[in-house]
Amino acid sequence: MFADRMDAGQRLGAVLHEFIEKECPGEQVVVLALPRGGVPVGYQVAKELGAPLDVFVVRKLGAPTQPELAMGAIASGGVRVVNPDVVRVLHVTPQQMEETAEREGRELERREHAYRGNRAPVDVKGKCVLLVDDGVATGYTMRAAVEALRQPEPKRIIVSAPVAARDTCEDLKRYADAVVCLITPVDFAAVGQWYGRFDQTSDNEVRLLLELAAERSLER
Repeated sequence: MFADRMDAGQRLGAVLHEFIEKECPGEQVVVLALPRGGVPVGYQVAKELGAPLDVFVVRKLGAPTQPELAMGAIASGGVRVVNPDVVRVLHVTPQQMEETAEREGRELERREHAYRGNRAPVDVKGKCVLLVDDGVATGYTMRAAVEALRQPEPKRIIVSAPVAARDTCEDLKRYADAVVCLITPVDFAAVGQWYGRFDQTSDNEVRLLLELAAERSLER
C-alpha cells in the first residue's frame, strides 16, 4: 500500500529510472500524466527522471443511448479514437458522433486551459513518453490515451502506474511499447484501496504542480 500519491510517485520514479537507463539509454524522456490523480504521481516521476511534465487529457465519448459505454475518446492535441464495433452495433450516426465529440471537446479544452494556461504542450515527437496515472482498473482510458498518443509520433510509449489490476496490466502490453506497474493484484477492486490517503486531486493542485515542473525545466 502507498501512503499517498507522492509516495507512490517517488517509488514508481525510482523503478522507472532504472528501467529507462536499461531499456531506453540516451533517449529523450517526457512524462505525460492523466489528470487529475495521475499528475501528483507524474510530478514525482518527472522529478526523479529530470524530465519535463505535461498532462494528457482524455475524454470518453459516451454512446447516445448508453452514455456509460464508450464509442470512442478524444484526447489532447485534437486526436480522436473511435470504436467502430460500438458505432456499428448501436447505429450511431455521424451527427451523433460529432455532437458528442463537440460537447466533450469543449470540456477537454476547458481542462487543458485550466491546467496548462497559455503554455504550449510539451513536444513528444521522436521521444520516449511515460504515460502515468495513479492506478489502472479497467484500462479503457489508458488504452485510449495510448492510441491517441500514437498520432504525434513519439518514439515509444511506456504505460506506468503504481498499481493496476493484473489482467489489465497484461492487456495493456498489447497497446503500449512497455508497461511498468509496481503492484498488480488479482483481487483488485478500486485504485483507492491501495492508498492510505486518496483524496481527490483538485484543478488547482494540477495547475500548481505543472507550474512547478515547468519552472524546474527552465532551470535545467
